[in-house]
Amino acid sequence: MKKLLIGFAFSVAAMLTAQKNDINYYIQKAPFKFGEMVLPTIPQKDYNFKDFGGVADGKTLNTKAFEKAITTIAANGGGRLIVPAGTWITGPIELKSKIDFHVEEGAIVQFSNDVKQFPIRETSSGKFEVTAPIWGNNLKDVSFTGKGIFDGAGEAWRPVKKFKTTDAQWKELLAQKGSTLSDDGKIWWPSVAAKNGEELAKVITKTPNATMEMYEQIHHFLRPMMFTLSKVTNLLIDGPTFRNSPKFVINPKQITNLVIRNTTVYNPKWAQNGDGIDISASKNVIIYNTKVNAGDDGICMKSSGTPKNGEANLQNVIIAECTVNEGHGGFVIGSNTDGGMKNIYVTNCTFDGTDIGIRVKSNSGRGGDVSQIFIDNIEMKNIIKEAVMFDTFYADAPVGSTKESEAAQQTGEKVPYFHDFYISNVNCASSETAFSFTGLPEKRIENLYFKNVNITSKKGIVGQNANNIVFENVKINNSTDYKVDSNLKKAIVVK
Repeated sequence: MKKLLIGFAFSVAAMLTAQKNDINYYIQKAPFKFGEMVLPTIPQKDYNFKDFGGVADGKTLNTKAFEKAITTIAANGGGRLIVPAGTWITGPIELKSKIDFHVEEGAIVQFSNDVKQFPIRETSSGKFEVTAPIWGNNLKDVSFTGKGIFDGAGEAWRPVKKFKTTDAQWKELLAQKGSTLSDDGKIWWPSVAAKNGEELAKVITKTPNATMEMYEQIHHFLRPMMFTLSKVTNLLIDGPTFRNSPKFVINPKQITNLVIRNTTVYNPKWAQNGDGIDISASKNVIIYNTKVNAGDDGICMKSSGTPKNGEANLQNVIIAECTVNEGHGGFVIGSNTDGGMKNIYVTNCTFDGTDIGIRVKSNSGRGGDVSQIFIDNIEMKNIIKEAVMFDTFYADAPVGSTKESEAAQQTGEKVPYFHDFYISNVNCASSETAFSFTGLPEKRIENLYFKNVNITSKKGIVGQNANNIVFENVKINNSTDYKVDSNLKKAIVVK
């Protein structure tokens, strides 16, 4: 196996350092028909936030001022809300249609560290959530522009695992008033209520006809996503920095025509569930020239629900010239894939210091059909675990343990099916393992095509339950351990 896998050495570094291309270049180059990039149409009328009573002293709560500004602009047919330089403390901000939320350079929209400012609301019958810092539903033509900052005050919400911090960081956490530790001393909690909420949530979230009062008991445990606009047609994020989220940073859902470009997304590496960008069940998506630092998955594709008319709920996605640092994965699919995915193109990206480079994961009970995924011109370095991982037996998913995944598999419901991936021109300078493929016996991973891949790793290939994995000009350097399952070995085709 080792001898067969050695191909010709090459490097994609030169490709990645080449002159930048614009978005239209990647639209034309995409291996599927994307169509045109659609941006929001918003009236060219400016409104200054100060005129609505906004105060940038880093102390005054501006929640009502933002509500007044957005309501007024929407009532007038839309326009641009300009947030000047300064620190603007606020609770949640609900967006409305036809508004460009423009944060000027030097402006910080600082969400309050008082969790009571973010009330629990009933989002549908019997379903309760903490109000997100930035949210809005059923909108059309919305944008976030400028070079300012949105800060989610994540430290007021997130638990922190000791092993993820330095001694100095841990001591700083311990000094925070009102905080507490888990019984074993390994997890820091921002409050006793947050800690106690972990156990209470296991009962309350499964209680039929649970009430708002019951959910109030776990308010501090139920962390919100930072940015959760949903059911929007034409959404643009261009320029701002989104940082320090209670949970996922940017999580748009059910968007048609979404462009994220020239944007910085930051969560520290110890941020629990601190995903950078999670795109859920959307169509016609472009993520371009964007930098992500994450505590969990970097740039992640999710798709829940039942495919409509046989069409994948997530499709037509282009991700180009992006960088992901730290986090659990650079480019990630899953673990929610039951809504189906197809036509995703990832190109000219760099993953540095992530646990896994390309991470594709799901499990029975939350899986679906994922195919026509194209990944090329990828530079990886300092990868801690696998350079490339496919896993449909994902034990860390909320369904529960591997045993529960096994049980769900027997029902034949929502079984993940990963097939027809095309991955080429990938260079990984260092990783623990080159490739890991773990499929289910009844629904194997299949038809994965790797071409011009160069990986330096301690281990070569591990896994089981796959069909037709094609290696063309694939080189694994320094590897001494291949641990290839017998059926996986038969699945590998070397050209």
